[in-house]
Amino acid sequence: MTLFILAYAAGLLTIASPCIFPILPIILARADEPFRRSGLPLLIGLTLTFAVAASLASVAGNWAIEANRYGRTIALIAMTLFGLALLLPTLATRLMAPLVLLGVKLSNWAGQNDAKANRTPVASLLLGIATGLVWAPCAGPVLGLILTGAALHGPGIDTVLLLLAYGLGAATSLAAGMLLGGRLLAKARELMPWSDGVRRALGGAVVLGAIAIWAGLDTRLLTQLSLPSTTAFESKLIDTLQPAASAQAGTSIGNATPHASLSGPLASIVGSRQWLNTSPLKAEDLQGKVVLVNFWTYSCINCLRVLPHIRAWADKYRDQGLVVIGVHTPEFAFEKNVGNVSTATAKLGVGYPVAIDNDFRVWRAFSNNAWPALYFVGADGRIRHQAIGEGNYATSEKVIQQLLAEAGHNPTDDAATVTAEGTQVAADEVQLRSSETYLGYGQATGFTSPGGAREDVPSVYRGIDMLPLNRWTLGGTWTIGREYAQLDEASGRIAYRFHARDLHLVLGPSPDGKSVRFRVTINGAAPGASHGTDTDAEGYGTVTDAKLYQLVRQAGDVTDRTFGIEFLDPGVRAYAFTFG
Repeated sequence: MTLFILAYAAGLLTIASPCIFPILPIILARADEPFRRSGLPLLIGLTLTFAVAASLASVAGNWAIEANRYGRTIALIAMTLFGLALLLPTLATRLMAPLVLLGVKLSNWAGQNDAKANRTPVASLLLGIATGLVWAPCAGPVLGLILTGAALHGPGIDTVLLLLAYGLGAATSLAAGMLLGGRLLAKARELMPWSDGVRRALGGAVVLGAIAIWAGLDTRLLTQLSLPSTTAFESKLIDTLQPAASAQAGTSIGNATPHASLSGPLASIVGSRQWLNTSPLKAEDLQGKVVLVNFWTYSCINCLRVLPHIRAWADKYRDQGLVVIGVHTPEFAFEKNVGNVSTATAKLGVGYPVAIDNDFRVWRAFSNNAWPALYFVGADGRIRHQAIGEGNYATSEKVIQQLLAEAGHNPTDDAATVTAEGTQVAADEVQLRSSETYLGYGQATGFTSPGGAREDVPSVYRGIDMLPLNRWTLGGTWTIGREYAQLDEASGRIAYRFHARDLHLVLGPSPDGKSVRFRVTINGAAPGASHGTDTDAEGYGTVTDAKLYQLVRQAGDVTDRTFGIEFLDPGVRAYAFTFG
């Protein structure tokens, strides 16, 4: 119940956030209508659509993002036509037929009384649904708490209800504004003949709001103009209510009931629904044991370079009382596919139990915020040490030995033997001057193609010859999405000016699963001895699975070099560069 109160209260605050501005004109345009017939159905449609769409985005894979993109486009068209009908009453009749197909039934606005008669509850409900699809609420602290899972309650009805509570809170504040606005408009009409002008002004505001959303200003600008008082109040709500929410999560997770003596974050692992390399672990499997929990995801280069040490510890200390658990929490949509994770786990030599954490439940229970992250849990069930990122392996192993000794075991004090190859070899930190670079516009940096990036539309890009260090460019026809850049035609190129021994690129095959051939060059020539594990000396390779590909491992001196990759088939998806 605590979480629902928190979500509802945060929704109430949305009215004070700039990101609500694009939909306010639509709300005010119905302010002088009968609330039960017009305003209430609109708010119901908006709330339900937001809850369902947000739930799908938080727990589903990339298909939900793609589906929502098309639904959002249709809704934006409806929103734009709605505003034009308010601006130009003579167009209303002509627009009725296409608007019915789009789910928004508009009436003949030319005659005010007739128009009001034709604004049915169904029309208002459908307009609310369209508005809900284009509404992008500010991702403030509370909404972030809800969306990073489904994290506390999993991808079930609880997630939908939490988001519904948030939407109801927003709808409550919008309803108050609608009722108040209706009274103000009625008073204005008594004093001045402004009704037609007000209608046209609201129509113009709706169109401007639609233009802002088409341009992406609703998410890139308005959501950055957060009101300090609103954010501070949300944060205070979290500080006050989250301890109770965390306690609630620790006692009821998924469909599993943890053992009474297994509490805290470790209890969340028992609630995991899917496992690799083992049958589902139970409370008695962990009770009284020293447990090492590793948060990882299989396309993360930092996670891969930690694996040899974890494997070595699992092998050496298994018979001395250590239980190693990998918690696979995805970064990209393709990493939610359990088949992909299973294949990668086998290829990477991960033989210890792996919990699938697609809904971020375990991640949230540990209050984790990075990959990789290691948590060392003593036999008493408490987290005794944590290590974020790579390195400090000697310290981590000493912690394991100490915890095992406290638990009554007699671990040897010599270090485990670690062997690594390919992508799992430690980075050359001395020469590493390039950092992780995303290609999707959600986190992209360093893009230098002339004209800049165009989001979510196929566009022709032209590369440049002299790239500055840590800058990259595209060549050919690409669609830059939030997570990745997708090649729409054959013979597309990517270039990157880098300084590192190793260069990796997270790639996926075409959407229909077809493999994509490519060729890599370094300073315009074949890599030769500097080729990576996923290319040959001539630079040729093939994208068959969605994963991290090692494309360069320099055999000689490390200097600034220009990496180039040409794809010989269409459809490849490029996610992120990493270096070592």
